[in-house]
Amino acid sequence: MLKESELVRPLKNQVVQCRVCEHFCTLRPEEWGRCGVRVNRGGKIYLTVYGKAVAVHIDPIEKKPLYHFLPGGRALSIGTLGCNMRCRWCQNWEISQTRPHDLDSQGLGQDLLPEQLVDIAVREGVEAIAYTYNEPTVFFEYTYDTAVLAYERGIKNIYVSNGFMSSEVLERLSPYLDSINIDLKGFTEAFYQEYTGARLAPVKRNIKTFAQETQTWVEVTTLVIPGLNDSDEELRACAEWLSGINPDIPWHISAFHPAYEMQDRPRTPPSTLERAYQIGQDAGLHFVYVGNIWDPTRESTYCPNCGALLIRRSGFNTHMHWQMPGVCPKCGTHIPGVWS
Repeated sequence: MLKESELVRPLKNQVVQCRVCEHFCTLRPEEWGRCGVRVNRGGKIYLTVYGKAVAVHIDPIEKKPLYHFLPGGRALSIGTLGCNMRCRWCQNWEISQTRPHDLDSQGLGQDLLPEQLVDIAVREGVEAIAYTYNEPTVFFEYTYDTAVLAYERGIKNIYVSNGFMSSEVLERLSPYLDSINIDLKGFTEAFYQEYTGARLAPVKRNIKTFAQETQTWVEVTTLVIPGLNDSDEELRACAEWLSGINPDIPWHISAFHPAYEMQDRPRTPPSTLERAYQIGQDAGLHFVYVGNIWDPTRESTYCPNCGALLIRRSGFNTHMHWQMPGVCPKCGTHIPGVWS
């Protein structure tokens, strides 16, 4: 299904610049953007996967991962095709690197318009719709139209994103976006350019803008890859930067395992995540979590004031240790997050 994009800059001779992500692709007629799902047809840019759902599941919200947003809740998770990054370790490469012409040949996808997605969410009684699996920025119009309808019906909206969206997308989306988890994939420009095909600076800008200038609840995830972004120096720089924005931003540090084009690296050892966990705490972050390994102690939430256990997690299972959501039962400290 084609949907004309409004976030464009027309140039000469039917050449158009796409303004959805920070690549700002300039496309001649019949040229495709780097995301693989946007094309110039007759001097207009179209999203070619509007209303085409390739992955649809009901997930625990903790799976996003979001730990301070409706714990124990569920989200209708939706993904399509394409991505504006080329991460060599992508876990969902089967859809992120697949293009629309493969939909029919591989039998991928089903037609689900925004109204239908919201109806499903209402029928299933989920708390939120999550735009995830592949990068939601590349199917922005689909997510935006769905988010507006969901907002009107009292359903919350979640983005699971690489954060490489344009400022125009952030501005339009944020009034309807309740929470976002942004992948901060490393903390050097060289890492981003070599391993993702993107840039670090716009991701940092968007994390800061979401956290300081919008009402969207922000959490950040870093996949820790042995030998690439796991040095004390890089982890400390990342944690100190996040803490400087807001020490209440939850930082998820997750274990890597070989996938896609990165089969030559070992899995992240638990000791590395334990070290990163301590680095995050030493940098002043109040909420640091490990992921992709079994570690209930470092998956759980503690009061930053008195250390009391507030939410015990084991995988995607949660158990709240408070009477009033978001308030420490021991010392009365209010815990930042969206609890209802």
